[in-house]
Amino acid sequence: MVNPLEIKFESFKLTDEQFYQLCQDNRDLRFERNSNGDMVIMPPTGGETSNRNSEITYQLQAWNRQNKLGVTFDSSGGFTLPNGADRSPDASWILLEKWNNLTSQQRQKFLPLCPDFVIELRSPSDNLKSLQDKMKEYLENGTRLGWLINRKTQQVEIYRQRKEVEILDNPQTLSGEDILPNFVLDLELIW
Repeated sequence: MVNPLEIKFESFKLTDEQFYQLCQDNRDLRFERNSNGDMVIMPPTGGETSNRNSEITYQLQAWNRQNKLGVTFDSSGGFTLPNGADRSPDASWILLEKWNNLTSQQRQKFLPLCPDFVIELRSPSDNLKSLQDKMKEYLENGTRLGWLINRKTQQVEIYRQRKEVEILDNPQTLSGEDILPNFVLDLELIW
């Protein structure tokens, strides 16, 4: 299994502006940074994963457009978490109030907050432990609900504040619970 390339700069750390510019100058690559400032270069996904991720984002956006409770983001959206990590979930959502509290300048760059809701879709090149650690990091930084969808095993790990991770085997739908009222993700086209 291919793991994302992690680059550690022992004596050199990129500033937030330098990291943002690096991402802008290399749009064909996906970069993240952990809370230690180590850069993670993630390979592009294959066609199947990209197609499934598009379906997830579409369903989340359609729900949000109807309910107008927040703002949705695809896998290109970057977030600077409170712990200093720069992350880009496969799909995410924030409350409209959080969006409205951001300045125009903040909206143009990586958002300085943690999403309320995140989805990570495991691709064949993803290391499961790394994704699980990322999901825990989201929770520690303020995410209220997260789904780690593992197509390989047809399992979903559900992450909630102050609760144990719940694992579902081959669910057909997922509920947004009280975080995303009335949102139901149909997994038929994801599996």
